[in-house]
Amino acid sequence: MKISLDLNKSIEENASAYFEKAKKARKKIKGAEEAVGKLKKRLEKEQAKLEEKLRKQEEEENSAQKTRKLEWYEKFRWFISSEGFLVIGGRDSTTNEIIIKKHTDSNDIIFHTDMAGSPFFVIKNPDNKEIGEQTITETADATCTYSKAWKLGLATTSVFWVKPDQVSKEAESGEYMAKGAFMIRGKTNYIPAKINLAIGSMEDSRVMGGPLSAVKENCKAYVEVVQGNDKTAAVAKKVKAKIGDVDLDDIIKVIPAGGAKIK
Repeated sequence: MKISLDLNKSIEENASAYFEKAKKARKKIKGAEEAVGKLKKRLEKEQAKLEEKLRKQEEEENSAQKTRKLEWYEKFRWFISSEGFLVIGGRDSTTNEIIIKKHTDSNDIIFHTDMAGSPFFVIKNPDNKEIGEQTITETADATCTYSKAWKLGLATTSVFWVKPDQVSKEAESGEYMAKGAFMIRGKTNYIPAKINLAIGSMEDSRVMGGPLSAVKENCKAYVEVVQGNDKTAAVAKKVKAKIGDVDLDDIIKVIPAGGAKIK
């Protein structure tokens, strides 16, 4: 430490001058410490307010998700086509059976593949509108995506569509129709289909899984998902991080079995 002495002053006067300087320095330090303390308390209060605001916001969002009334079709696979048609599909043999028996009407179109265990998908058409090629292609792709083609690593497969009056539970003589299986009679309309899946969040926080064009048209945020080796739960968490605050279980429900990854 360097000390400068005023030779025109006595030792006592020099000491007194340094003592005064030290007092002023201590006051400045004390003032600075008080200012820092006040600022710290203010920041802590603001942080607490922010955390409380975020907590309430999260509670409100979670409450909205929990209290939102589920539509009847949300128990199945579903999406809204880019042309505005509701499309529903089976998750397993039981829901295949329910869809065909209870939720298929004369104006609808039914899609299926020749693979065992394939889901049935149905384009709902209660107003008997003309169903466009875009909706037909999207539904064929969804049928392919949720068939065993995904798990087998196939990129494409043939899908056919028929009218409801061509689908029956009545088997041929000597045959037995298992749960979720139906007899198809008459002309089948085959079309090429491909693996095509995107997952998005709608304005009401619903999660929609379906062909990319349909998801882009109806969702505010989305990601593409392809076949892969990542576990479903891990993929779902990555999807949730990208599409916003939606229910993780709803994302898991729309990812096909057999491994996946974000494109």
